[in-house]
Amino acid sequence: MITTVLLDLDGVVRHFDPLRVAEIEERHGLTAGQLMAAGFAPDLLEPVITGATTRSTWTEQVGEAVGNPAAAAEWLAGRGTVDAEMLGVVAELRTAGVTVAVLTNGTDSIPLEMEELGLVVHFDAIFNSASIGFAKPDVRAFEAVCDALDVAPEAVFFTDDSASKLSGAIEVGMTADLFTSSKVLVHRLTTLGLLPAP
Repeated sequence: MITTVLLDLDGVVRHFDPLRVAEIEERHGLTAGQLMAAGFAPDLLEPVITGATTRSTWTEQVGEAVGNPAAAAEWLAGRGTVDAEMLGVVAELRTAGVTVAVLTNGTDSIPLEMEELGLVVHFDAIFNSASIGFAKPDVRAFEAVCDALDVAPEAVFFTDDSASKLSGAIEVGMTADLFTSSKVLVHRLTTLGLLPAP
C-alpha cells in the first residue's frame, strides 16, 4: 500500500521561464542556449548537486565557461515560480493522510530557496541531493529518503518530469511515473487510491 508521495521539485512544483534565460543571453551577447549548456555540463553540474562544491563556485564556473560572469550570476539568481495547482494537489494528499515530500537534485542554496518561495510549510520533508551526497537517479538518493522517512520503497510513489531520473526509484522498489501535468498526476493518484474519485 502506498502511503508516501515523493515529488521532483523543478518542472513539477517549481517552474523556470525559458524566455527569461533567452532574454539574459541576448542582452549579454551570448548565443541561445549557451548558459544552460555550460551550467548543465556534467563536469560542472555533478559536483554542485552532490555537495562537492557550492552554488557560488558553480556560478563562477559557469561565468568562466561562457566568458560572462554577470550573465551567469543573473541567470542563477533566479528562483522560478511555484505551481499553485500542484500545491493544491499536495494539500489534498496531506489532508487525506498521505505523506508528501520533495526530492530534488539541488545545490546548497535549496534550503534558502525553499524558505524564500514559502514552500517549506507545504511538505512533510524536502530532500536535497547536495545534502544527501547522491543525485537522482542514483539509488542511494532514494534509499536515503526512505531511511529518513522510515518508509519502505514499496510504499512510495515518485514522479519526475525527467524520464532518466525514474530508474533509481524503480530499482529500489518504488512506483514511479513520468510527470507531464498536474491533471495526469491527479488521475494517477486517484487510481492508486491516494485521492478520492471526483
